Amino acid sequence: MMDKRITLLSYENLKDDSGTYPIVRAMSEIAGSAVMLIAGQYLSTSSRGKGILLGGITGIPPTKVVIIGAGIVGEFAARTALALGSSVKVFDNNIYKLKRLQNNIGVRLFTSVIQPRVLAEQLRTADVAVGALSSQSGRTPIVVTESMVSHMKTGSVIVDVSIDRGGCFETSEVTSHENPVFKKYDVIHYCVPNIPSGFAGTASQAISNVLMPLLIEAADDGGFENLVWIKRGVRNGIYLYKGALTNYHLSEKFKLKYTDLELLLAVKG
Repeated sequence: MMDKRITLLSYENLKDDSGTYPIVRAMSEIAGSAVMLIAGQYLSTSSRGKGILLGGITGIPPTKVVIIGAGIVGEFAARTALALGSSVKVFDNNIYKLKRLQNNIGVRLFTSVIQPRVLAEQLRTADVAVGALSSQSGRTPIVVTESMVSHMKTGSVIVDVSIDRGGCFETSEVTSHENPVFKKYDVIHYCVPNIPSGFAGTASQAISNVLMPLLIEAADDGGFENLVWIKRGVRNGIYLYKGALTNYHLSEKFKLKYTDLELLLAVKG
């Protein structure tokens, strides 16, 4: 692609006018909402689970959900679990994220920094545990040890959304949509990377909602190269510009020459 002098845009680094990552956010919303649907499926008798209804009904204690990570995935997982009637407890070491989640949801719920003793105690009685920690660079830290998992209830379900970056449960191993789960210590593990791909129709529409306005704007402004010049958020997503590698992390990984995009555009100007 460098030899062909192609310009490339990465979805995950694309920013909007507010400075957020719209496609990453959309995929995180899908993953967070889907987590509870997946957990509910594997708690059912038909999936050889505990045979309990996620959430619960009148007169029966609610299912207990522990969510590790208070980002977008964690927030939407919490919203869905609360809507179904579950008891939700959220852990994260970022106090700002915990406050934001609490404010966005609008109800008081259990939140805590990740203290191993407290986390282990809550996991011991959990019906569902969700790994939703994110990592800006490198592997997601492992915060749930094998010992913690071994003390969880028989038939409980782990959904490790963080498996895309290695997983935050020590017992997690990558699975696939064809073979999504395995058991360890009688705990069901769902560790499929890229959960939104299992809901391809919704994911495609979400991506189109971000990209179509950009394509229309590019046409109005005389082409994509002019759009790159005008919109800083689009520049953030460029990692190859007319064959020049403009992403420092890729240049380091593959030992290729790095060129600053702002310098390339300044020369053009």
